[in-house]
Amino acid sequence: MSKLKNIIKQLTTKDYTAIYDSLINSSAEKSAYLLKFMREKHLSDAKIMEELDVNTNAYYTLRSRLNQKIEEYLVQQMESPRTSLIKKVATIHEIIFTKKRAIAIATLKKLEKELLDYDLSNELTIVYKTLKKLLIYTPEDHFAYSQAYNKHVAYMLALDKAEDLLGAYFKKYGEYYLSNEETDKIGLSLLKEEMNNVSNLYQSHRLYVYQSFINCFHSLVIDKTADSSFEEVFDKIQTIFDSYYLDAHYYHLILVLEYLRIEYYQLSDTGKLEKAMEDINESVPTLVSNYYLYTFAPKILLIKQQFALRQRTEKLLYEENKTLFEDYEINKINIPEYIIYSMYRITSCYYIGKYDEASKLINQLLNDTSLKKYPKALVEIKLFLCLQYAILKDGDLFQQLINSIQRQIRMMGKEDCQHAVIITKLLKASFQENSKAKRLKLQSHLQRLQPVLPSYYSPFHFIALDVTLVDLLCEK
Repeated sequence: MSKLKNIIKQLTTKDYTAIYDSLINSSAEKSAYLLKFMREKHLSDAKIMEELDVNTNAYYTLRSRLNQKIEEYLVQQMESPRTSLIKKVATIHEIIFTKKRAIAIATLKKLEKELLDYDLSNELTIVYKTLKKLLIYTPEDHFAYSQAYNKHVAYMLALDKAEDLLGAYFKKYGEYYLSNEETDKIGLSLLKEEMNNVSNLYQSHRLYVYQSFINCFHSLVIDKTADSSFEEVFDKIQTIFDSYYLDAHYYHLILVLEYLRIEYYQLSDTGKLEKAMEDINESVPTLVSNYYLYTFAPKILLIKQQFALRQRTEKLLYEENKTLFEDYEINKINIPEYIIYSMYRITSCYYIGKYDEASKLINQLLNDTSLKKYPKALVEIKLFLCLQYAILKDGDLFQQLINSIQRQIRMMGKEDCQHAVIITKLLKASFQENSKAKRLKLQSHLQRLQPVLPSYYSPFHFIALDVTLVDLLCEK
């Protein structure tokens, strides 16, 4: 069952009716009927499209909009009691000056308990600060709330530090993934250790979640290790999310947990990857654009490509992307995200033979951003552009670009980019006259290429390096 269908099935009757009526009243009848079909009938996607009389693109647009409407409604429901509490905190001074002292203290203590239940830490500091002042003539209570205030302020500083470390870690990983610099890798380990040190200062579920996001990612992506202990961590995080189900922050962070599970399934081969990919698919654009402070979200695009190649569905990505990323806002300031997203769309063009479109998009990418900080990534992108020129048999543009690439390879050192040397030889050989010897030479280059592909980002990880490519390069 897809994520959307699963959410709809779990809606209470009250919530379902409210969403359905809202869609009808806003003249979104097809979205309302889609909601009804998914809720009340056991129909396949193809049958629902037939009932609604829409094509595939329109259907996925409807699904996306319906998903957004449901999420907006659920978040609004979650925020209502939180908003009420925050408003109460805003009226604390009114309570102090207008209520009797005993009533004011009792109200603040009740408010403290409610804030603890909702884990509203910022507001708690205000309550503790006020209580310690009100109890200034009761030394024991005054001291207790002074201690609670001091402890909570320190905790808030630790939480703020942890959030900064989280963002810094994944920003650093983006740089490392494009540069493969050892200093960046060391920096990642230091940031991870610092996060562990900060998180170990307090028994805090929120710090545990942040700490786990970094530790799990580091183990799965940097160390390439996966064992059953990850399932325990994921289950513990899910229990925290379930316990604080009214926390809007946790509601959104569920998407990060889903992504980490996918990274785990990639390594552990539990047979759960296909369903996990299906469940997260509709949320991929949101994950990539809005979650850069909590994980390295663009990597989901690369997993999506690898999964499609294994399923042999890569040719479907081009059309799917038109709908899936219809409202996606490109962030050109975040260079790693911009490169990976752009190259994801470019390789989707490649899969269906749109080599001219792919080459235009690569040139646009190279013109839009400076990659001097990432010379290895620049070579990878230019090599992929060379591949498009080689397939298109555009000898002039190819020769001009391959000369530039070879100069960069010499500057970086051939020993550090063996795969790039092999790719240049492969592509240059494609311009020779067709013969059996040419085909054998291309196959030989490809066999040598696979084992030396780099651990850092390269689009050649995400295309088939087999007889299909040989056939393309041998075409006239």
